Amino acid sequence: MTGICVIFDLDGTLVDSEGLCNQAFLDLLPQLSDTVETLIQRYRGKKLAPILADLENRLCQNLPDAFEQHYRQRVAELFSRELKPMPGVVEMLEATNFSKCIASSGPPLKIRQALQVSGLAPYFGDSIFSSYDVGSWKPEPGLFQYSANAMGFMPGQCVVVEDSEVGIEAAAAAGMKAFQYVRKGETSSCRAGNEVSFDDMSQLPQLLAHFASNAQLKRYSIQNNYCTILPSGLDSDCVKM
Repeated sequence: MTGICVIFDLDGTLVDSEGLCNQAFLDLLPQLSDTVETLIQRYRGKKLAPILADLENRLCQNLPDAFEQHYRQRVAELFSRELKPMPGVVEMLEATNFSKCIASSGPPLKIRQALQVSGLAPYFGDSIFSSYDVGSWKPEPGLFQYSANAMGFMPGQCVVVEDSEVGIEAAAAAGMKAFQYVRKGETSSCRAGNEVSFDDMSQLPQLLAHFASNAQLKRYSIQNNYCTILPSGLDSDCVKM
């Protein structure tokens, strides 16, 4: 397929959910002394199973068997009341006309609830891919590779928009360009490849347009013969670019 495909992370990139997801831990585990902000930094982008294992280790106790179910329920309650898009996301999506999809480590039900509550569902339709369906979690590249293939694009035609370091690492492993959203006041130490950082969603349409232009030029150079017109008396030199 021609053009480019934009593969969006969801939590912390399109929707302001990371604070709510970590507030749920504090609500269910009042013995935790962390702030929401420290939990966000500690667990951003990570799979739930190792997060729960880390919590057990830090608390020196096993979590109840039903803890994950209770956690999911608490997150759903917080989402239904408080979840909103990240600042500037709606305007950015309105200005972005490229093929796009969601590739999230969250379970499908959580993804769909987040999109419905935040009002972003119409922008993506059924172009939603979950690690729970694919069986691959960031920083593994499988989720992004699966998403690109399902959307009909090669890795070099895809750009990943992420906020987490594990997501940026997954994009690099998948052979895709990455744009990392770093909220104002925060910093990123991620150096996984050729990622580009930005701190305002209004900057993203221009970044995507530049990537699309470069991708189109690269494909045109590969697919077409260019002829160099030499001075009179010499033959033209046709080369494969």
